[in-house]
Amino acid sequence: MDPVTDFPERFVAGVRLFWRRREDERELTVASVRPHGPRLLVRFDGVDDPEAARELSGGDLSVPETEAVPPPEDFYYGHRIAGWRCLDTAGRVLGKVAGLERAGGASLLSIATGGKEPVSVPFTRPIVVSVDASNETIVLDPPEGLMDL
Repeated sequence: MDPVTDFPERFVAGVRLFWRRREDERELTVASVRPHGPRLLVRFDGVDDPEAARELSGGDLSVPETEAVPPPEDFYYGHRIAGWRCLDTAGRVLGKVAGLERAGGASLLSIATGGKEPVSVPFTRPIVVSVDASNETIVLDPPEGLMDL
């Protein structure tokens, strides 16, 4: 599997995960895990042959919300900030958070602005001025022209 997490150390024997692909969902328990280059080779309890493993291809794994690693200060889970408003420093609405993506080791805030495609903005200071979780608002100071891409 390709781990898209900031906490890959969570993948150990005995961990309970949820697998989803479209409407299909099932609970899995990790039997064993080992690194394989940038990927992880994971074996699940009850998934005993290649055909059963292939059935999981193309799905996403997640932990139950109650078992998520508490985020460090200034760290935000993408699924938790989806839908938050993005404003510029003058208070004008730029759009809503569509997601948080990883690209080349950097986090990119995907902002739905009402255009055809979301705009990707580096989720780093000084572009990110402030994050207000209580008001679900992110204030940005993007370089000129970035929001027009």
